[in-house]
Amino acid sequence: MKENRNNLRHHLFMELDDKVCYCFHVSKRKILNYIRLHKPRRASQISQCGGAGTGCGWCVAYLERYFADSQAKSQNPEPEMTPEIYAKLRAEYIEAGKRAKANEALPENKGS
Repeated sequence: MKENRNNLRHHLFMELDDKVCYCFHVSKRKILNYIRLHKPRRASQISQCGGAGTGCGWCVAYLERYFADSQAKSQNPEPEMTPEIYAKLRAEYIEAGKRAKANEALPENKGS
């Protein structure tokens, strides 16, 4: 029964080892640990955690949410979403041309 609950939870929520930043493969666990250990003063400083938020930009809102939660400023819990839905929404964001794809955002791939 407990295994079924854990399995169900994985299908409803992002787990600690799920990727938040797809461009640089940064997990939720790494981001939350970075916030806990380094105590950034601004959400933008989370970019120092493996480059999170500096690629396509999709994860910036989530990084801001995690930062606000750490500062006890957020009154809304993390939106319930599966890793699959998160990835699908990110793909739609990229496809809509909101930001450059990760490999295009890297400095070495920009034209001179």
